[in-house]
Amino acid sequence: MSRIGKLPIEIPQGVEVKLDGQTVTAKGPMGTETVTVRDEIKVSVVDNKIILETTNDERKTNALHGLSRTLVANAVKGVKDGFEKKLEIQGVGYRAAMEGKNLNMQLGYSHPVLIEAPAGIQLSVEANTKITVKGSNKQLVGDVAALIRSKRQPEVYKGKGIRYEGEYIRRKAGKAGKK
Repeated sequence: MSRIGKLPIEIPQGVEVKLDGQTVTAKGPMGTETVTVRDEIKVSVVDNKIILETTNDERKTNALHGLSRTLVANAVKGVKDGFEKKLEIQGVGYRAAMEGKNLNMQLGYSHPVLIEAPAGIQLSVEANTKITVKGSNKQLVGDVAALIRSKRQPEVYKGKGIRYEGEYIRRKAGKAGKK
């Protein structure tokens, strides 16, 4: 049995959870998130806790048990506090700015790179080189942050590009030159 799946999910103050068959809907200050759980997993709410149990003892069901519990827990945490990813831009002349809800980046190309924020995601820029991606859906926040990073990934010789905050880029030595 999954060790993660066994843990009950505490429903925090200010979050409302509804069960409709295999669909769990969490509503809170940051928005609403819906997770559909597979039929092999039974979901119940008891004493302000969400409990997920398996219906059989198959290996696949045990794997789904932990996954389902994590997805539901992320939905509950997302509507309460939200998730955020921070990115840093490094490089001479590389910068970002907000144009309404769109992110406009100068990344050394002959044209600016525009990224539209999807529904449920807030983008913000501090000091021209720090980008923050916020939202209630953990997967969507990670996808948008990865999309922004993919526009100019950090290169290994000078370290220029967009990186996650605190990300370590292993640097390579350049050509040794002729002696």
